[in-house]
Amino acid sequence: MLTFLPPPVRPYAAAILLLVVLPECAAAQAPYSESTAAEALNETIVNTLETDTFEGAFWGVQIVNLRSGTVLYSQNADRNFVPASNVKLLTTAAALDQLGPDYRYRTRLYADGPIEDGTLKGNLIVRGDGDPTIGGHEQREDPTRIFRQWADSLKALGVTHITGNIIGDDSRMDETPLGHGWSWSDISYAYAAEIGALVFNENTVDLQVQGRDAGQPANLSWEPFNTDYVTVINRSRTVPWRKEDDEEYQRTVGTNTIHVTTTVHPNQSESESITITNPTLYFTHVLRDVLVREGISVDGTPADLDETASSVSYDSDGVHPVASYTSKPLAQITRTLNHESQNLYAEQLLRTLAVEVPPETKEDLDPGSSALGVKTVRETLAAAEVDTSRIQLVDGSGLSRQNLVQPQSIVRLLQYMWTHRDPAASSAFYDSLPKGGEEGTLEYRFQGGAPARSNVRAKTGTLSNTSSLSGYVTSEGGTPLAFSVFCNHHLAEGNQVRAAQDVIVNALARLPL
Repeated sequence: MLTFLPPPVRPYAAAILLLVVLPECAAAQAPYSESTAAEALNETIVNTLETDTFEGAFWGVQIVNLRSGTVLYSQNADRNFVPASNVKLLTTAAALDQLGPDYRYRTRLYADGPIEDGTLKGNLIVRGDGDPTIGGHEQREDPTRIFRQWADSLKALGVTHITGNIIGDDSRMDETPLGHGWSWSDISYAYAAEIGALVFNENTVDLQVQGRDAGQPANLSWEPFNTDYVTVINRSRTVPWRKEDDEEYQRTVGTNTIHVTTTVHPNQSESESITITNPTLYFTHVLRDVLVREGISVDGTPADLDETASSVSYDSDGVHPVASYTSKPLAQITRTLNHESQNLYAEQLLRTLAVEVPPETKEDLDPGSSALGVKTVRETLAAAEVDTSRIQLVDGSGLSRQNLVQPQSIVRLLQYMWTHRDPAASSAFYDSLPKGGEEGTLEYRFQGGAPARSNVRAKTGTLSNTSSLSGYVTSEGGTPLAFSVFCNHHLAEGNQVRAAQDVIVNALARLPL
């Protein structure tokens, strides 16, 4: 009998130590058959999941051989689960499928008046395209770089003064700021940032709390450059080292007033990204400040086009482009999205689908809305032969608990993208998933000598009492496998659930199939 010990896992996994036992016939059988693999997996998964630790939890598992299409293991795979961030698999697959990995956003800057003697006699208008990356993840060290480049473009045209306003046009997308079913208690934090056609710095300010002497309020600062777009109320406190510290932030609903009640130790620093409301006005507010800092005076104010009495005809003779920004390709955006589990990127992609490839529908859905984007995602699912009548989607990120998806549907989508008609889309989808033990949300999982380290590519998903992990792993025998492991309604620690998922994936990586 061959006995395999589970892979090294992080300390939290100690509660789930178990033996993965393969049948005696496994060693003698050559080649290792799918039926033997199925038997081994059944024993491993039962021993892992049917424990007191997970009493009352609801598990769903589907594992498929990508070469033969054989289902190697299935448990509750046809039942609906809250998928959490595994919804991002659906959103990114649909985007790569229907927009293509080379798709790019383009944000344009226009002037609606003449430039005379260094003065733009009119407004500066930024036309949003839904790009989530301006000042975003890869630009966070220098979020205003694009705005400074626009200032350089204006100065190259001789502009040193603007008489009008800095106006944001967000009409490309629906203006509902949040996803359907999101919790109000989440909206202060970056993972629930507002959605819109204009996005800057992921629609957050980056707040830092610096401890001083015990008993004193902490010093507060925020990027970009302590912008006065937000009002920060400092109720923080520096506490002695013997007392516990605690991070507490709250943005008053419907305002840009942020209350900081964090307790911090002396000389300790804490940071948090806090959301803003009205992304369009935030974008134009900071853009105006950057222009002024770069030596271009502005008489007017930042404005949201919707809140003005004016309209813009971009084809008219009086409106002319003065600068633009083109994003990196969709393949790179989806990589950031899935590696970092970036909710805002996912929601922006969902609405981009609604704008770029709106499906035919008899329902009265708003143009550029999340609901219309969901219809577009469902078209990719249908192409993947997923039974869309059994799925409920309401957002693009998985933050809503109203999403319901089956493990077998996730695996079917993984199969579809594995053999996608466009190899570039297939590669971009695969590369968008973090690598176990090395990257993104899997950086600290599959550590040490875990068989799945540097092998598994998968998307995590986490909400309270909900955990998911779905993706690809190659067996020891070189067979590519697709898997989905969902857990809902668990009362165990999240680390224990993740450790159980890792045991299953490591068992897949050990299979001599």
